[in-house]
Amino acid sequence: MMSFWMGTQVDEAFSGAWQSDSTIISNDGVALTRSQQYYSPRLWYLRVNVIQAQDLVLRDKNMKDPEIFVKATLGTVVVRSKVSPKKNVNPTWNEDIMFVAAEPFDDSLVLSVENKLHPKKEESVSLGRYVMALSNVQKRMNNAPASSKWYNLDMPEELKTEQKQVKFASKLNLRISLDGGYDVFDECTQYSSDLRPTAKPLWRPVIGVLHLGILKATGLPEMKPMEKRTDAYCVAKYGSRWVQTRTIVNSLAPQWNEQYTWDVYDPCTVISIGVFDNGHIQGVDTVRGPWHQRIGKVRIRLSTLEMNRVYILSYPLVILQPSGLKKMGEVQLAVRFCCSSLINTINTYSQPLLRKMHYLSPLSVYQLDTLRQQAVYLISLNLSNSQPPLRKEVIGYILDVGSQTWSIRKSKANYDRVTTLLTGFLAMINWFKKIRNWTNPTTTIFIYILFLLVVFFSQVILPAMFLFLFLTGLWRYRKRPRLPPHVDANLSHAYTTNEDELDEEFDSIPSRKTGEVLKWRYDRLRIIAARMQTVLGDLATQGERLQSLLSWRDPRATAIFVCFSLVVCLVTYKIPFHYMIVLTGPSISSR
Repeated sequence: MMSFWMGTQVDEAFSGAWQSDSTIISNDGVALTRSQQYYSPRLWYLRVNVIQAQDLVLRDKNMKDPEIFVKATLGTVVVRSKVSPKKNVNPTWNEDIMFVAAEPFDDSLVLSVENKLHPKKEESVSLGRYVMALSNVQKRMNNAPASSKWYNLDMPEELKTEQKQVKFASKLNLRISLDGGYDVFDECTQYSSDLRPTAKPLWRPVIGVLHLGILKATGLPEMKPMEKRTDAYCVAKYGSRWVQTRTIVNSLAPQWNEQYTWDVYDPCTVISIGVFDNGHIQGVDTVRGPWHQRIGKVRIRLSTLEMNRVYILSYPLVILQPSGLKKMGEVQLAVRFCCSSLINTINTYSQPLLRKMHYLSPLSVYQLDTLRQQAVYLISLNLSNSQPPLRKEVIGYILDVGSQTWSIRKSKANYDRVTTLLTGFLAMINWFKKIRNWTNPTTTIFIYILFLLVVFFSQVILPAMFLFLFLTGLWRYRKRPRLPPHVDANLSHAYTTNEDELDEEFDSIPSRKTGEVLKWRYDRLRIIAARMQTVLGDLATQGERLQSLLSWRDPRATAIFVCFSLVVCLVTYKIPFHYMIVLTGPSISSR
């Protein structure tokens, strides 16, 4: 009894026939190795503006200064407002509570007015609740405030069971809206693959098509040491669409040869490709279950790609582990960005990166971080229920969950990035000092002549500046990068960090460490924070000194500065401005 199949990858039978003769995959496991496409749910920001409440009924009639707040629940996410400053039965808040809601809106929003039983404890009792279906919530696409409404609260069950008759007419004033003018962030902002707002009428036109070919991988390590094998597959994410290649069983050099396409709305976006080991095929972890181990990740920024050019490149797969940076092989990709409208593409560079709502009604950093965690949770919940499921650890790795956690390595890298940016400015200052000090007389005379020309012919200042930028751009064109850039391990300090810093970076929150290790890390963090505190204090001191020049806090300093200002005013009035600028040029007496 033997059967065989002949055809190409576009045939429907290919997904089940390409490894149907494999002896190490069960019939149920074949479905977990096939290629699949997924779509992230459509996400909305749910804004609940809690204004005030009226006629609340307290459980304890003798309670003075009740501390009342609103607790909002959507699915498994619970957010509470601040305690009302008015300590009575008619509290006011005027506070926004934000959620992330996913279509279809199956969950209901539950609002409960709570009264704290003790100022120093978290115990509270409900004074009334209201349940609203999200399908009835107003949708808005601009910053126009939603209409405010009074909602009748339901009586708590405890009051219903009381013997005496209780008059209950409590109300809650709210503004509830689904804000479609925001882009719901589920990725890091610097590596975002989708900058479109939720509302489709606000989308920009399609500017092109992105073609991605996942060809093969080489030099992969043995991810299952006991079986000495690797079952690798790739996951690519761009926009709201995820793709997963088929799993190549028992191969350290798998060949996928699969191609996918996406519509592109903004060139300033990034596509992420990750390589994983399929944990459903043998070697299942007895503790965590079928855990899919990460092998490496590649990010490609579309703005670094030339239009209509095919790039076939091998990208190194590197992963940061508690033992240090480790190379896990290479993956070969074919990428092409086809532009369908050059005018629309150029027009995107003249527009702000995000839509108007992000600038008219900006969200705080804390809100963005909290809402991003909710968005990742909803996406993981939705895709993990697909068939076959997309694993939670895979989604978290592609979306960089936990990238905002504290790390000494990242702090050092960011510090070096800032100092690198300031290096050119400091070098320019040192160059001007050399010119003023006549270190090189020929250069000083030449620069001084140019300086006089600029002063007396001030109308050429702006044209000269832009001409300099134009010539600099032309000069650097011949040294332009020919290939899209990849991760720089030296810039991220992945090579220079030590094991203790890596162990701290991979530690969970709350920390698993105790005793002297935790004490040492706390002391080290205090030392670093003290240095930052000193620098910020010095900057604040200099700024306060400038502000205090006219505050008469130091009468002598303020009197001197006021007299100096009067003298400068008279001098600048009598002496032409051109001559004053010339006098500030290179000092001959300092030669």
